[in-house]
Amino acid sequence: MRQCLIFSLLICACYGFAQAEAADGSESRYRLRPTDALEVHYRYTPEFDQTVIVQPDGRINLQIVGDLNVQGMTTEQVHAAIIEKASLRLRDPEVTVVLKDFEKPYFIVGGEVANPGRFEMRGQVNAVQAIAMAGGFKSASAKHSQVILFRRVGADMAETKILDLKAAMRTSSREIPPDLRSGDLLVVPQNRMSKIERFIKFINIGLYWTPIP
Repeated sequence: MRQCLIFSLLICACYGFAQAEAADGSESRYRLRPTDALEVHYRYTPEFDQTVIVQPDGRINLQIVGDLNVQGMTTEQVHAAIIEKASLRLRDPEVTVVLKDFEKPYFIVGGEVANPGRFEMRGQVNAVQAIAMAGGFKSASAKHSQVILFRRVGADMAETKILDLKAAMRTSSREIPPDLRSGDLLVVPQNRMSKIERFIKFINIGLYWTPIP
């Protein structure tokens, strides 16, 4: 049951990232997603100021503007959209849009670890540290040498990489565990993986969650 919950979190997270990606693939600007909070200030008509939360459908509702779908937008794009609609009722409105709260960077660890789940990234975290934060390997069943890293590379695709964390954890090892990015998923399998595709669809990640012997 817990594995299904974590897998559901992954699918929701991947969907959010897909919506957040710019048309040209750029991710240099933060893009809005549900539960983000915005403050909207009107310089000359402060009675219309509002603090709004992006709803699960990606929309916000403003007094002058009405419903506005902001999911995947930057604050600059939201500002432009508000100006465009507010101008229908206000003359030369001056608007400030401030991002007050947003989803913090995170990663997910699943499979044969003591405490699988979603973890907030407070600074840089590598794969070994991530496993430790999840309570460490279940020594009797975990496949330390074949930890799978899933990383989003498109709207519905993830790139996979097999990590030999058993080797990386040896004191004499020169192998450096990779740093994680926000939204990464680490899965510690119970059985040895004979083959895994380099790129897979998000919907198929569950196939590697509990491998068939």
